[in-house]
Amino acid sequence: MLWKNRNVWIILSGELIAGIGLWTGIIGNLEFMQERIPSDFVKALILSVGLLAGIIAGPLAGRIIDQQSKKRILVVAGAGRLVSVVFMLIAIATGSVWWMIAFVVSIQLAATFYFPALQAAIPLVVKEGELLTMNGLHMNVATIARVAGTALAGMILVYWSLSSLYWISIAAYAVLLVFTWMLQIDEGEGSAPAAAGVPEKSGFMDMFPVLKAYPAVGMTLIMTLIPLLFLGAFNLIVINISEIQQSASIKGLIYTCEGVAFMIGSFAVKRIAVKWRTAAILFFFAGMVGMAEFLLYFTESQFLVLASFTLLGFSLGCFFPTAMVIFQKQMPKAYHGRFFSFRNMLERVMFQVVLLATGAFLDIVGMQVMVMVFGMISVGLTGMFYVQMRRRNISLEEPAADADPIGPVKPAV
Repeated sequence: MLWKNRNVWIILSGELIAGIGLWTGIIGNLEFMQERIPSDFVKALILSVGLLAGIIAGPLAGRIIDQQSKKRILVVAGAGRLVSVVFMLIAIATGSVWWMIAFVVSIQLAATFYFPALQAAIPLVVKEGELLTMNGLHMNVATIARVAGTALAGMILVYWSLSSLYWISIAAYAVLLVFTWMLQIDEGEGSAPAAAGVPEKSGFMDMFPVLKAYPAVGMTLIMTLIPLLFLGAFNLIVINISEIQQSASIKGLIYTCEGVAFMIGSFAVKRIAVKWRTAAILFFFAGMVGMAEFLLYFTESQFLVLASFTLLGFSLGCFFPTAMVIFQKQMPKAYHGRFFSFRNMLERVMFQVVLLATGAFLDIVGMQVMVMVFGMISVGLTGMFYVQMRRRNISLEEPAADADPIGPVKPAV
């Protein structure tokens, strides 16, 4: 039973505590930039520096995760998070944007190792039949932490100083480190590089023949990039809406509506999956993300703005747990570290492009034109990928592979 699994409770409890720390820190970052940086494009540039660092470190992270103990990597990355928050405390004390950049870079580097390692560890601590439930629970806990963290940050900023947000982050990351030490992951022979079949100089080039052999994984990987068009612009959009409506409280309402809707979606997707095929779930809710972007055209209406983020949250709650199950079940475990690092690298590239584009759009053409362009791109890509899937006869319902059908992969040169 999932609820009797000690590791499940450790992962979920650690995610809740760390997530609260993460989101209090994110709100602190937005507040720090809003006070010192007037241009949306410059804000986007600063955030993109951290993403660039993660992209550069991604290939190394994937290779190390496949070669080394997942628990060891989680512990080291967690310690790195603690150190990174110190940079932000210095930034607040000195008023220096450069120290904030050091914080953004270091915490993104820690995330580059932490999240792929966690995604690769989850299939090792739960049964395959429990993956959809576990992914939904994990994302729900992360969403609860986001709602609680943003609400807590809002209250703290009213009564306490900005630096207090980061002291909360330090405390949360310290607790996460303790929880990570308590994990018991049975990696078997796969914890050794030789047994895992991972060459010392293997890299992301190894992923291309693997993705070719598993077209359902490749198609799903491409599909997950569509919601990132909204997610990459999320924080800048929230700041912009707050300024347009001249309301600081709208930020908390947006995060709450999106978060609660996400949780409802991740619970609902299990029932939806009984009647809908996997492809229908992915394509329908990817299209709904585009519809949510179109709704933001009415940016001065609080009701329609909240409706947009509610639709976004529910759609993502159905979309991402379904996609994650395809990745975890159909991708051979020997490639999990490199695959999830490769996926994170693609996401970071997408986030960086979207961040810069969002900042430029907001400065040049404004919010309403930007969301219409983003909505047309999202709906257009969803339709194009659906046609490609039908034309290439790709089935997302194909069974998980127990063996590697492509044979040994030569290491990238």
